[in-house]
Amino acid sequence: MQQTVEIETTLSARPAPAPDSTGTLTRADLCEAVHREIGLSRAESSGLVEMVLGYIGDTLVSGDNVKISSFGSFVLRNKGQRIGRNPKTGQEVPIEPRTVLTFRPSQLLRERINGGSAEA
Repeated sequence: MQQTVEIETTLSARPAPAPDSTGTLTRADLCEAVHREIGLSRAESSGLVEMVLGYIGDTLVSGDNVKISSFGSFVLRNKGQRIGRNPKTGQEVPIEPRTVLTFRPSQLLRERINGGSAEA
């Protein structure tokens, strides 16, 4: 039976942590933002980020969904077996059943991404 774990959060107009040079937000960027915003030591900030990410990951591995209020939901979906086709040879190949992870942004996050100024 799938359950949903909810985490409360508030989106603010606070500047986002600076992503690395590839335009990707990394764990190190999150740790630095926690250090700067909350004032924890770098080691404590790293531990906090690792704990939160670990908790989210463990929840998903156990088969439960994760809903972070005002941010979005990580949803597990079971896909059944189906027939696919090898694009090179055209041969039909069975695709085994699997679980896929999807992310659905909240309406507030969607509005912020699309230039709106939605505040929680």
